[in-house]
Formats: sequence, C-alpha cells, structure tokens
Amino acid sequence: MIANVNSRPSSALSLGLLSLLSFPFLVLAQVPEWIWHDNGSATPQAGEVRFFRKTFNAPAKTQRAEVTATGDDQITVFLNGKQVAHSTDWKKPATADVSTLLCEGPNVLAARGRNGEAGAAAILVRLEYRTENNFGVNVTSDKSWLSSAVETAGWETPEFAAKDWKPAVSLGKVGVAPWGNVLGKPTATPAEAITALPGFKVELLKSADEREGSWICLTVDDKGRLIISPEKDQAPLLRITLTPQGQVAKTETIPAPVRAAMGLLYAHDSLYLNGHGPKGVGLYRLIDANKNDQFDPGEVHLLKNLEGDNEHGYHAVVLGPDGMIYVMNGNHTKVPEGLAPNSPYQNYAEDLLLPRLWDANGHAKGVLAPGGYVVRTDPEGKRWELLYDGCRNTYDFDFSPDGEMFTYDSDMEWDIGCPWYRPTRVLHCVIGGEYGWRSGTGKWPTYYPDSLPSAVDIGLGSPCGVKFGTKSHFPAKYRRAFFIQDWNYGKIFAVHLKPDGASYTGEFETFLSGKPLAVVDLEFGHDGAMYFIIGGWKIQSGLYRVSHAESDPARLGVRRAAALSNSARDASTEARALRRKLESSHGKSDPAAIDFAWPHLDSPDRWLRFAARVAIESQDAALWQERALAEERTNASLTALLALARRGSPGLQVDLLQSLRRLGGRSLTEAQTLEALRVLHLCFIRMGKPDYEIAQAVIRELSPAYPAPSEMLNRELCQLLVYLEAPDAITKTLALLSAAPTQQEQMHYAFVLRNAKAGWTLDQRRAYFSWFNKALRDYTGGNSFKPYLVNIRNDAIATLADVERAELAAILEDRKPAALPAPPPRPFVKEWRFEDLEPALADATKGRSFAKGKEAFHAAQCLQCHRIAGEGGAVGPDLTGVSGRFNRRDTLDHILNPSKIISDRYQSYTITLRNGDDLSGYIVDESDGKLTVLTNPLADQRTVILQKEIQSRDVSKLSVMPEGLLNVLSRDEILDLLAYLEADGKPDHAVFAAGK
Repeated sequence: MIANVNSRPSSALSLGLLSLLSFPFLVLAQVPEWIWHDNGSATPQAGEVRFFRKTFNAPAKTQRAEVTATGDDQITVFLNGKQVAHSTDWKKPATADVSTLLCEGPNVLAARGRNGEAGAAAILVRLEYRTENNFGVNVTSDKSWLSSAVETAGWETPEFAAKDWKPAVSLGKVGVAPWGNVLGKPTATPAEAITALPGFKVELLKSADEREGSWICLTVDDKGRLIISPEKDQAPLLRITLTPQGQVAKTETIPAPVRAAMGLLYAHDSLYLNGHGPKGVGLYRLIDANKNDQFDPGEVHLLKNLEGDNEHGYHAVVLGPDGMIYVMNGNHTKVPEGLAPNSPYQNYAEDLLLPRLWDANGHAKGVLAPGGYVVRTDPEGKRWELLYDGCRNTYDFDFSPDGEMFTYDSDMEWDIGCPWYRPTRVLHCVIGGEYGWRSGTGKWPTYYPDSLPSAVDIGLGSPCGVKFGTKSHFPAKYRRAFFIQDWNYGKIFAVHLKPDGASYTGEFETFLSGKPLAVVDLEFGHDGAMYFIIGGWKIQSGLYRVSHAESDPARLGVRRAAALSNSARDASTEARALRRKLESSHGKSDPAAIDFAWPHLDSPDRWLRFAARVAIESQDAALWQERALAEERTNASLTALLALARRGSPGLQVDLLQSLRRLGGRSLTEAQTLEALRVLHLCFIRMGKPDYEIAQAVIRELSPAYPAPSEMLNRELCQLLVYLEAPDAITKTLALLSAAPTQQEQMHYAFVLRNAKAGWTLDQRRAYFSWFNKALRDYTGGNSFKPYLVNIRNDAIATLADVERAELAAILEDRKPAALPAPPPRPFVKEWRFEDLEPALADATKGRSFAKGKEAFHAAQCLQCHRIAGEGGAVGPDLTGVSGRFNRRDTLDHILNPSKIISDRYQSYTITLRNGDDLSGYIVDESDGKLTVLTNPLADQRTVILQKEIQSRDVSKLSVMPEGLLNVLSRDEILDLLAYLEADGKPDHAVFAAGK
C-alpha cells in the first residue's frame, strides 16, 4: 500500500485525486493493533521483554512525522536506530516528532516491550507523516511486524537482518479490551444524533481535542472567524477560520493571557471579554494595536473589575443598537463600583413584608438584591450604568430586530413543589426594569406591580446562550425567532414573540435536540448559518453548523426588507416608542418628566404604567407627593401611591393610607386589588410598621374581605393580616390550609402562619403541626422542599411557650424526612477503573435490563443522594435528564472520579477548628453563630459547630460523593446502571428493548 502511494498515479487516478487535494490533509488511515511476541500457549510472564521491528518505505520529501506509542507495561521506540519515545504507563501514550529522522527509501520502526506483571502484555505503535502533496500516511503495529524474544546487537537498525524473527501476534485493534481506545480522540455528539426541524441541516464541524478544553462561550469577529473560550483556566482562547462553505479551515490559539470567558464580543475593532485576565476577574478590552492580527499579552486592557467568579458570576457581553457595550452578570456578582449616580435602575430593596427563609440547603444564602443584572458602558469603559435587575442567573441576552433586549432566566429547581418556585422564562428586559428575584423564599409573585412579568414561561431547564435569528439566512419566521439554549436537557428552542402593547408575549417550539447535547452558546456567522457549541463541566465539546435548504442570500434580502417593513407598521410600535421615551427619564433629575409621565400612570398597559412610575420616582418626591395623594383615577392613583410608598418619607404613611382607603368603595378588578395590597406591603416595609390604632383600622378594612374568592388575593391578605396580628387571621388561614387543593398553596399558608406568635388555641396548634407531619410524609418536591418544611416548622416551634411544647410533645417529635433505607451490603467485585469499562460502553446501547439497572442504582447507593424519575435523595443533583448533557463516557467518568469537577452548589469545605481538629463536608446551614456540615451524605450525618470555634475554612478539592461506589457491581450491572441513567429511569426507553 505504501509503495502505491509513492508511485506515480495513472492519469485517471490523478484526476480523482485533484478534488481530494483541496483538503488540508488527507490521511490514508490504518488502524493500529495491539501486538506481542508469539509465546505459543504460554502466558506472558512478569518482566518478560520482547523486541519488534517493521521496515517500510518513505518518499523523498515528507513533513510533520510523528510517532505515538504505548505498551503494557513499558515500551521504548526507535526509528532508524535512534530512540524516539518511551512510555511506562499504557494509559498515557508517548508522542514524538520524528520529522528529521525519516529517510527516503527504507526505514525501520522498532520497539522494545516489557511486561511488568504476569498476564496481558502488548505494544501499540503508530507513525504518521505527510508527503509533499499533503497526502497523509501512517505505519501501524500489526501482525506484519516481526518479533523476537532475544536481544541481538543492532536489532533496531536498518542494517540488521531479522532472519530468525517471526511474525508478531495481533491481540486486536485499538479499542479492544482491556486497553480501550487509548489512542482515540473523543468526539462530540454526531450530527446524525441531533433532531432538527424539517428543512434544517446540522453538521458537526469540529470536536475539541484534549488541549482545547471544554468550551463555554462563542463570538464572531469582523472577518467571520469564530472565537471560542474554554472553561476555567485550562486553555487559551481559540480562533477558527471557516471556509466559504462553513467548514473549519484553520484553528489557532490567541496568545493574550485571558481565560475562562463567559462573555465574548467583537466590536469597535476590539475583542471584549468578561472573564479572567492579568488583573483579576472583570471586563477586558483586547485591541490589536500592532495590526499583526493577534491579541498579544500587551494588548489586554482592564475596563472594570467584577466581584463574582462562579457559575452565577460574570456572564455575557453584547453590543447594543446604540453602539454601547452591555454586560450581564449573575446573581452572585456584586454590582461594580463607580456606577453613574443617575443610572436608570435605582431604589431597589428586598421589599419583603414577612421574614424570609434562606434556601434550606444554603444556596445563595445572604445574597441580596439586585440579583442578576445588566450594566452598560461606552466602548472605552469610562461611564457605567445599572440598567435593570431582579433576574436569577441569566447567562446571555440579545437585542431583537426592534432593538428590544431579551434574556432567558434560570429557575431554582430545588424549589420545585414550593409556592415560590418560578420556571425558566424568557424576559423582555427594559431600562429600569425589575424582575423580582430574591433569594430563598423571597421571590416576588409575577403579579406584583413593582416588577414585570415574563414574556414566555418555558419550564424546567438550564438556560445558556441566546440569539435572535436576525442575521441568519433562515426562513422569515426563524429570522425573527429568539433562539434559546437549554444546557440541561440538550435543546435549542425557537421562541416566537409577538407585540403586545408596549411589550411582547409569545410561544416556543423545539428547534433542535440531541442526547447528549450540552448546548452552551450560539452565534450566526457571516454566511447566515447558526454556529453553536456544546461544553462546560469538562464535557466533550464540539462546534456545529445549522443551515437551511432555502438559504439563498439574494432571495432572502427581499424577504428580509419586507419583514422589517411589516415590523415598522406593527400596531404596538407607538406603545413601545412611548415606553422608551418614558425610560429615557429613568434615573435622571428632570422635573418636566413628571408632567410627561403622569397621564400614563392610568394606562391600561402595565408596562407603560411601570415606565411612567419609575420616571416619576426618579424625581424629588416633594415635587409630586401631593399630586399622588390627590389622584382620583383608579389606575393612576394605585400607581402613584405605589411610587409614594417606595419613595415617600415615613411621615406620609397616614396620608397614603387615607388616599388608598378612598379606593375601597370602588369596584376594583382582581389585578387592581392585588396592586392595592402591594401598596400596603410597601407602605409598611419602607415607611415602618404602623402603630396600634392605624393597624386596627387597616385590619377592619381587610378582615371582611378574607378569605377572598381568589388564591392570589388570599396569599396577600394572609400575609398582611398575620403581619398586623389580626385576631381572626389564624382561624381563617388554618381553614384555607385545610381546604387548599395543592401542596404549594398549603405550604404558603403554613409558611405565613409560622410568624403568628400569639392567638393560638391548643387545638389549632395541633392541627397546624399535624399538617407538617403529613406534608413530610406525603408531599414531594425539589432538593430543598422537605428541608424547607423542616425549617418552617422549626420557626413555628420557636414561638411556643413551654406549656405548649409539653402538651404538643407527641406531635413535635423530630419529624425530619426519613432517611432512605441503605441497600443491603454487597461483596466487593473489583476496583473499577475508567479504562476497564470504556471499551464496553457501546454494549450499554441496547438490550439492557431496566430492573437490574434500577437495582444497581440502589446497590451503588446512588439513590441515597440523587433523584431520578421522582425517586431518591436530595443531597446531590437530580439525575433526571443527565443524558441530555453528558454522554455515556462522561457519565461514567464523573461516577468514577467525583472530584474531577464540582459544581458551586455542591462545593465542600475543609474546616479547621481552633483545637486543631478538622472536618470536611458540605455546608447545609449557617445561622445563629453555628455551622451545620453534612459530613457523610450516604448516612445523612451532620455536625454542628460554633462559628467561634473555627480557625479557617477552605474550599476542598474533594467531592462529598465518595469514590468506589461501583466496586460492588459487576461489569454488566454497571452497563445496566448507565442505561438506566440514560433512560431517565423510564422502563419503556429503547435502551431496554429486548432486555428484562
């Protein structure tokens, strides 16, 4: 075969090769085989040494010759008598550049193999080189190699005559057990495994190699090249040049010392990067000052430091329609210093009437407003403004063809089953907007008038990259679509928004999906195609291209102009223009804004009322407070009083309540009544709890209306009446708790009643605490659901007198959720290694056993900490949907190596005490001067220590998940377990076809 490659081709063959030579590198591939000397029937012995050689011909001119070799247990490789490579660990192949040693004509590739222990012994060798015509050739170990058990002088040289040597024995091609695919490069999910809408084509352009890391962010530069950032500090930025057909032509690294970007933007002849740089975490601007088409170390300029460096930290960077730079940060990122005093978004607070409970598992404890936010700066990063807040952990955002900003916000899946759970949702992000995220139980209902609702609720998921299809060559419907990525479930949704007054509503469909497909960012290239990447959490990354069969730019240009023209004639354009004009006064001192905004306080459009109120709040309250108190129009009065409750002095509380009381005689809609109740909330939160006489007057107004015919009204009335200590609040609320049809509504009443300290009868106490016993037994939810129930109950117990505690002792026995029963002990099977199981992963594809997979999930103690299909513990991540982001190989790797990567949510700590003792575990609570540490999740063992006893607290590199959990399972049981995970615990999955 090699001789044919180097001989002159026929004219027909020459014509055939012409088309192939347009590719950068065509390889004539031969698969390496594991080989050893023929010992007959004898087993290779410990210390056994064998010798191997292969003679091959090479052409006159070669380039980029490289040897890769490994041996079980050792190998030394020679080329033409010179030692070139050595490996003592078969799992880590050695490589060497041998370009200068390869000769024209005959060459000898030789290897010395040594077996460390009795048993399996083999070597594996591959030599790759290119000819001057860019044709690739490889020489690989196979049974054509000669071998000997005797070392003879010169055996590794071309001059040696191997007359007594005999053919080697092949033990199988690379990938065979027990060695697996040690030379193989992991690949991303193939395009064939991805399902897209009809007419759309998905291509896998590139799989990341080990040196390129796991990718998390993507942008396009002015030349149409893709710039990609790996996660953490593991690898430099990549720049990928594409062919006109959208294929990868060149991949290079960017030398600038910046890493771990979760925001990338090319604009103003610069690369903006939100990530790690020479001066810490922050927004950097990279300028190619010397015009060498590189970003050199000296061309990195810090614009603003940011405090927040984790999954909920610094995020996207986007160019606005105004040419300004917009920066998004998650809810664990503090607002940067040096913001403009007249920023559009101001006057934010927690604004909770009753005390909150922090997350029962400690997540985001102590994190206060503003939560997730966006700031805006000029290209030089000199002036910074805070634009809006109240998001949870938005990762990316974009501007629509109409110039409106949208994002895809995350949920807190641990809250599922609780009344404060909010799904992932698409938000229309307006200047001065507030979206109501507060930590723990503090999340605002969407009907609060001092916040804004979602445009579309999506559901469970893990939001990542987003992008409008404006620059695409897709059909018109999808050029206007908002594409959003769900990392958790491996989907890209197309959200179709439609104008609704001054904002939008919409619907969504699945644009494409795959398993696994951990989609993390997307862009549209200069060719109009969508490019997206998968990655994060050390997942095997890949770059994909999505095009459409009708992607004719010339034809699309006419359609695009027509679509934009139709947009311009949209009926809600005037409403949006008015909203933007109102927003232009947000944060600015401009008394004229009061007269302009005031008529719009009565608008039927919630978004216009919101914008008008914030414009008025931006002015000195003394200029408009009397007008607010005198306003007669219902909507205008409610909105003006809402503004006054937020901005007025405490001395105005009585006047505000009197103005609000005037509305009581009117026939209010439910939305208006809810707004009036929120005005009361804010009046008491910001102006102070009213004195006894005022409180009694408010109770007299509210009590006859409670209970109301609406769950939402009851939720708000309940809070107010318990806050004001209304005498009948407990009786009425217990009746609602008993009759409520859902666990969420019941939990809300139980949560509020924990604040009622007096007025209880003993029977009411019994009924209340009995509900907790039922809820802990019968109700289910996310990881924090039952711990929340325990904490609510504990707060209520703290209000009991000693005599009540004694009377209720039987009911108040510690009712924390029962621990899942430990599986029966199993004998040790084997200390499994990744390389033991990797060759068998393909066997988990079909014909597996659901019953045995579920049993393995129990036996390996996965069930103690993880939930799947609604069953299991709540210490670790819910594994439902795990196959949407991890392939089988990655899943196995994470099980065997749990400390390889640890999410911020499950970070463990090593705590050193002043007495010299130390302990490690996951901090589940930190309050009242105490720290509660989960030291053994399998047995739910917790240790409580006093803060004053702590000497130091350090992030641990070890996961609370122990290693070795698979060591009690057989190979087939592990494959059944992987199939069970891939099927999300569903017995009807295809992986169990023909299984049992």
